[in-house]
Amino acid sequence: MTREIAVVAFAQTDHRRSIEESSEVEMLMPVLHQVLARTGLKTADIGFTCSGSSDYLAGRAFSFTLALDGVGAWPPISESHVEMDGAWALYEAWTKLLTGDADTALVYSYGKSSPGSVRDVLTRQLDPYYVAPLWPDSVALAALQAQALIDAGDTDEPALAVIGARSRESATANSHAQLRGSAPQGDYVVRPLRTGDCPPVGDGAAAVILAAGERARELCERPAWIRGIDHRIEAHSLGVRDLTDSPSTRLAAERAGAFERPVDTAELHAPFTAQEVVLRKTLRLDEGVRVNPSGGALAANPVMAAGLIRIGEAAAGIHRGESDRALAHATSGPCLQQNLVAVLEGDPR
Repeated sequence: MTREIAVVAFAQTDHRRSIEESSEVEMLMPVLHQVLARTGLKTADIGFTCSGSSDYLAGRAFSFTLALDGVGAWPPISESHVEMDGAWALYEAWTKLLTGDADTALVYSYGKSSPGSVRDVLTRQLDPYYVAPLWPDSVALAALQAQALIDAGDTDEPALAVIGARSRESATANSHAQLRGSAPQGDYVVRPLRTGDCPPVGDGAAAVILAAGERARELCERPAWIRGIDHRIEAHSLGVRDLTDSPSTRLAAERAGAFERPVDTAELHAPFTAQEVVLRKTLRLDEGVRVNPSGGALAANPVMAAGLIRIGEAAAGIHRGESDRALAHATSGPCLQQNLVAVLEGDPR
């Protein structure tokens, strides 16, 4: 990398079970205003804009074009979109800044899961010939992964309950989280996963601003420098994968430089408790690493924004001086199929 690029601002909604009274644009606009205000930038000052969302959630084609009303597409802007979590939109924006074509970038993502059954919508990610026609929903597939981990001796149901309880207790200090504080583990949703092992369904949005070089230092007192970022993908077929491991996460972490020096904080996009078990092992995170101090996806999981929020939360910890070197992870697809890892660092204090 020939340019230093940093996250200089982060904002997100207060995630709720349903924001039915607001459209995607109305949900997004306050977040965009907040993230710009934190840097003093105006829309005209942004060199590149990139968004992440899903037409399947919105139920209409090219729904992301409507969200541009919240950004302001006139006068014409340099803009792009990915049909993925906003973490992948951040990757595209990072690449754009590396080329030198822009010095600043606005990245945002949003998702409203409340209008329909997100468990069924996510089946559209599956192999369309052999798996999708069986309609195994996202929780059923996560339960297969959890059971594989239990059968391998890597965890058990009480250990999974501890992860869920710890995540929501950590979220007590996060005013944006949908679930906060202690909650019963609940009944089985799909064995061996109980309610407490699964993410809440909710609506939300997030945005970050990236800046390069000295521009970043002008906009933020302590930028969160992206020292490395990479993403990889597993085989599409679940039957040829070892669900107790995540080689794509390991490779992405290696390429991002995550194993070169220890991190003090890790924001993991683990919507199900069993997935944190896989990620902790794959990313070599010991007990000295603070994992999901924000509460993680078990406290708020707006589809298409939760991965970007992990990067934003990791960066915000560096901005506040609570972290010096953090790892952020985002995932998409069933059973950790696609994974992105970013390593962020603050300037020495």
